[in-house]
Amino acid sequence: MAATIITTEDLQEFKMELLDDIKKLLNNQSGQVAKKWLKSPEVRDLLGISPGTLQNLRINGTLPYTKIGGVLYYDYQEIVKVFEKNKILNKF
Repeated sequence: MAATIITTEDLQEFKMELLDDIKKLLNNQSGQVAKKWLKSPEVRDLLGISPGTLQNLRINGTLPYTKIGGVLYYDYQEIVKVFEKNKILNKF
């Protein structure tokens, strides 16, 4: 059995490769929603709201949607825009 010597540089290179791989995985996870169009249950899960609250957001025009054949679809980017538009910045 041959012995392999691992140098500090080898460990540093391994660390950087590992961190890059972890970042790639986290970016895929943080973008949790890879689809452009979400159905109502997906939006409710994403926002943590009830069906009634989602209906109120539709009725009062807060959250735009598209209806095709009885199925409601929401554009993920529109949801993000609503969050950005309603962001409250506290000044201390």
